[in-house]
Amino acid sequence: MSRLPLTFECQGARCGATLDMAPGKTGLLLVSGGNEIRAGAFNGQARLAAEIAAAGFPVFRFDRRGIGDSEGENRGFRRSTKDIAAALLAFRAMAPQVDRIVGFGNCDGASALMLAGGAGCDALVLSNPWTIEESEDATPPPAAIRARYLEKLKNPKEVIRLVSGGVDLGKLARGLLRASQPRTAPSSLAEEMRKGLAEFPGATRILLAESDRTAQVFAERWDAGDTRIARCPGADHAYSRPEARDWLRARLIEALGA
Repeated sequence: MSRLPLTFECQGARCGATLDMAPGKTGLLLVSGGNEIRAGAFNGQARLAAEIAAAGFPVFRFDRRGIGDSEGENRGFRRSTKDIAAALLAFRAMAPQVDRIVGFGNCDGASALMLAGGAGCDALVLSNPWTIEESEDATPPPAAIRARYLEKLKNPKEVIRLVSGGVDLGKLARGLLRASQPRTAPSSLAEEMRKGLAEFPGATRILLAESDRTAQVFAERWDAGDTRIARCPGADHAYSRPEARDWLRARLIEALGA
C-alpha cells in the first residue's frame, strides 16, 4: 500500500488531500464530518483508509475548504457540495483506473452527501447522519432514554442502587417523563436530507451505531422500516471499539465489492 499526499483546487482555493493507492476499479471517497480533518479523530480515518486500501480499494480523503490543510472559508457541511465534487474530480484524475466511487460519510459528512443527492458518487454509505438543528438542545430523544433505562434494569448493581436509595428520584422521574413522550418531530434538516437522498439513483446503505445519540436521533426522525439501515450493537459515534471498527470495515468492503 502506498499513501500519496496531494492538493486539488476548489473555487480558487487549494485543498489538502490524501490518496491511499490500490489497484481496484472501485474507490472510496471519505467525507469528513464536523470540522474534523481528513485523518479523523485519533487518526481513525487514516487507519481505516489504510485497511480499505489493503483490501484492494483506493481511498481518497480530503479537507474541505477552511479545514485542516485547505485554504478558503469554512462554509459548513450544508454548503460543501462543491468541495465534494472537486474532490471527486481529483480522485478520478489521480486514480484513472477507478470507474465506480462509493461515497462514505459519518455524522454531517453523511448529511452533506444526502443534501447533495450523492454529489456525483455512484453509491453511498451513510453513517450516523446528523439531523439536529442548531437551535435544538442536547436532550436525548425518548427512544434513547428508554433504551438507557432498559440497560440499567438489566444490571443488578443499578437495581440495588435504586432500591437502596442511591438514585436521585427527581432526576429519575424527569427521565421517565421524557421517555414516555412520543417520537420527536422530524427536523427541517432531516426533510431536506430525505429529499436529497430521494434524488440519488445509486445503491445506499445507512449505518447506525446503536449507542450513539446522533444515530438515535436520526432513527427517531427516519422511516423505521427503511431496509437500507444496518445497526452496530453497542457502537459509539466513531466506532472506537475493535469489534465496531471491524464491523464498519466489513460493511464498507461489502459496499465496495457490490
